[in-house]
Amino acid sequence: MRLLPVPVLRFAAWCAVVLLAAGVVYVGIRLCGELRTAVIPALLALLGTALLRPLYRRLLAAHVQRSLAAGLTCVAVVAVVGGAVYIVVAALVDSGDQIVASLRSSAQDLADHFGAAGTSLDDMASNARELLGKFGGTAASGVISGVSVVGETAAMAVLALLLVFFFLRDSDRAVTTVRALVPHSGGDMAEAMARRAFGAVEGFMRGTTLIALIDAFCITVGLLILRVPGALGLGALVFVGAYIPYLGAFISGAVAVLVALADRGFAIALWTLGVVVAVQLLEGHVLQPVIQSRTVQMHPAVVLLALTAGASVAGILGMLLAVPLTAAAFGIVHELQARYADRGAGSPAGDDS
Repeated sequence: MRLLPVPVLRFAAWCAVVLLAAGVVYVGIRLCGELRTAVIPALLALLGTALLRPLYRRLLAAHVQRSLAAGLTCVAVVAVVGGAVYIVVAALVDSGDQIVASLRSSAQDLADHFGAAGTSLDDMASNARELLGKFGGTAASGVISGVSVVGETAAMAVLALLLVFFFLRDSDRAVTTVRALVPHSGGDMAEAMARRAFGAVEGFMRGTTLIALIDAFCITVGLLILRVPGALGLGALVFVGAYIPYLGAFISGAVAVLVALADRGFAIALWTLGVVVAVQLLEGHVLQPVIQSRTVQMHPAVVLLALTAGASVAGILGMLLAVPLTAAAFGIVHELQARYADRGAGSPAGDDS
């Protein structure tokens, strides 16, 4: 004799499964937060490995020894990233005074037209000095904590680079490692899911990088034609922002429009907005369907939810990691769907026999 109807028992079972899964995910997130200095470099190294594998394979095809090929790949990454940072910093330093001056002029105009009496820039500067004097101790502690954060970030970057070297060099052992972590009967499925997940991340990273390069090039050319100060730095911001879908493009485009408005006036700002919108339309209607047609396709609502969840868990870094990790999860789900679909299609034949 059942005390509860069958539908209620099924609903209770599903609730228990959902609560158990949510608890496991919560504990996993908390553990990743506690071990972030090891987890974050590992995740970044996996993304870097997915992006750099084509170069590593070409070196191996040229009969370069594995360790040397992995080392050359890491050196190439350091050279490219270092050169890009140098170009961006040099561009910002050269045009920084001009940008600050234009923003100051814009702020003065706003204060003249909309500000109340006694709210000039000189009064604001004196008030800022008073606040700085009052909260000098807090600022000093903030600087100290900032230095520690910079040191931690540098250490994680070095660790991520070393992990990229080892992941590239020992990638042939990945299948053996995956099979060793699961029971023998599930080895084939675990290997297939791992390959599908990594393939999704690899395709996403390569496609996003190519799209980011095209976006940054087009917007930089447009800003140079419009003579907007800091065009190279703004183009680099567009390239970085492309790894955060939707939100990154919005932020980088808004910064470019504001800089154009402050320095070149309303008309040039409208032209800059037109360039940004045209590039984003090109990305959404041409680049995304063509370049990423073979990667995991996710609905925009899923991407936005993943970005929100990543931001709530790990801030900007979480937003950078949210979409590729979601792509990996979708790859695993698609692999499971394909396997169970094959089993379902094969079961009638088995019954007929």
